[in-house]
Amino acid sequence: MEISDKLKKQIKEKCSEYYNDMENFLGELVRIPSVMGKAEGNMPYGKNSAEVLRVFLNKAESLGFSVRNIDNHVGVIETGTGEPELGILCHLDVVDAGEGWNYPPFELTRSNGLLYGRGTTDDKGPAVSVLYGLKSASELCRLNKNIRFIVGCNEENGSDDLEYYQIKEKLPEKLYTPDGQYPVINIEKGMIRGNFTKKVRSRCIRKIHGGDTVNAVPSKSVAVISGTDIQADSDENFSFSICGDETTVTSNGVSAHASTPEGGKNALTSLISLLGTIENDDCADALKKLSQLFPSGETDGTHMAVKCSDEKSGALTLVLSIMEYDGEALEGMFDIRFPVSFSAADINKKVEKILAENGFTYECAMASEPHYVDEKSEFVQSLLRVYENVTGLKGRCIAIGGGTYVHNTSGGVAFGAELPGKEYNIHCKDEFTVPEEMILNARMTASAAIEICL
Repeated sequence: MEISDKLKKQIKEKCSEYYNDMENFLGELVRIPSVMGKAEGNMPYGKNSAEVLRVFLNKAESLGFSVRNIDNHVGVIETGTGEPELGILCHLDVVDAGEGWNYPPFELTRSNGLLYGRGTTDDKGPAVSVLYGLKSASELCRLNKNIRFIVGCNEENGSDDLEYYQIKEKLPEKLYTPDGQYPVINIEKGMIRGNFTKKVRSRCIRKIHGGDTVNAVPSKSVAVISGTDIQADSDENFSFSICGDETTVTSNGVSAHASTPEGGKNALTSLISLLGTIENDDCADALKKLSQLFPSGETDGTHMAVKCSDEKSGALTLVLSIMEYDGEALEGMFDIRFPVSFSAADINKKVEKILAENGFTYECAMASEPHYVDEKSEFVQSLLRVYENVTGLKGRCIAIGGGTYVHNTSGGVAFGAELPGKEYNIHCKDEFTVPEEMILNARMTASAAIEICL
């Protein structure tokens, strides 16, 4: 339906009235470090994931919604009964904090007009805005059709929660997630996460630890060596600490999401490049080969023989993100995002071949094909109208390298919650959201609910 100017004003006022409640509730959620943990009993993703889901569903129920907990994989919140006309999808799990924060990662901190904390934008903040946006819409209008709000707990580690949900129930055909950017994301690149290993001994490299999250450019990597001297180029950000006959080498970089690695500086590739200069050492020789495959500063997969691009979705990106060495074997992980015109099988075949040629065993840990939804569909056009009505800006569809929560659905799109051209430090230190944008996101939700379900 066409939303009148009067109703637009009422939506804005109602969502603004709820802001203090939204901020307080976001603080409750951020305090729960819902990083994936060890499965325990009926808690498939650990105690904290089960707890954050319990807290969220309790709040939704207190606001008058009907709620269901589907075995601590996902929660379902509904505005009415019957088959849903609209589905909204958010996740309550987060990546680990990492290092270097200026604010406590698991406390909500207001500073300089911003709200800092892990999950404030990805995805706890948007989930709070959706909840209060639906509350506002329900108070302002009698919605004729049911809306199903699904909150899950495993988006950051493969979205097993959604797979479980779809065994139990069908996803709504009209489905969006505020797990991306405005206006509407209708194209997402394919994704591959790969492991490689090589058994190798070293006379002087004792340990390597690089990166903690596969889908992020590592900002810090560490090696412990003895019996050799190495020197770094002056432009590399290395530090050296000597204790007895051992030297700890620390490489510092700049983190970035794996979908936009060009915005970061990879501490791991810098470290292996340095270690690869050690002479007469089998492990260093293997690292030298890896440095040739994953050169510092390269993000397009040229030396891994997977460089490609297309007009719709752009170029492939590749990040070497994790590496461990314990004196016995090198183990590494990387993240690839590839264009919609290519397949996971094509990319994997090339990766396996070149790694084998360099003496490494490869295993594909995860592969998902590109995601595409027709921008001319009625549903997408409805969301674009909502964006234009709320912001006054021109709506359009965009393609990204990141995988949002709807990546493995048949027709879902991303609608927010990031504004175009802004960086919210997602998956990095000092992740934040903006109070005014929490209200804006609630308005988007309320407007979409009324546009589609009144």
